[in-house]
Amino acid sequence: MTKLQAGDTAPEFTLTDQNGKSVALSDFKGKKILLYFYPKAMTPGCTTQACSIRDAKDELLGKGVVGIGISPDPYERLKRFEEKQGLNFTLLSDSDHKIAEAYGTWDKKSLYGKIVTGIVRSSFLIGEDGKIIDTWYKVRAKDTVLKAQEML
Repeated sequence: MTKLQAGDTAPEFTLTDQNGKSVALSDFKGKKILLYFYPKAMTPGCTTQACSIRDAKDELLGKGVVGIGISPDPYERLKRFEEKQGLNFTLLSDSDHKIAEAYGTWDKKSLYGKIVTGIVRSSFLIGEDGKIIDTWYKVRAKDTVLKAQEML
């Protein structure tokens, strides 16, 4: 799987958000984006990651950054996740994992000693111009916001 690097143009996408609406990367033109891919809503690691972005929202917005999460979950599950955790940012459904593939986050990984194919937890800081500022593949859930803050 090809991995994106700083300076690459972020692959464009249009996906369904937790409210059933279409959202495109281009909708955020002129803003920095902390885009992160996570395996499954409502699991412990994914909850930790999402809540860290929720809790840092004001600080991120103060630096011109919006958070967006992408997982292969259907949008209805994302809505339940948003409501259960009080999330305050966009969650997108990539059920066919085409966008995860474009970002290099759909790959083989070890899960409880078994090799499976799925989302490799990863984050991207994307600039106002649509270019990637930095990437973090195999990022720990609790480090997503920290890594972005270090770059800002």
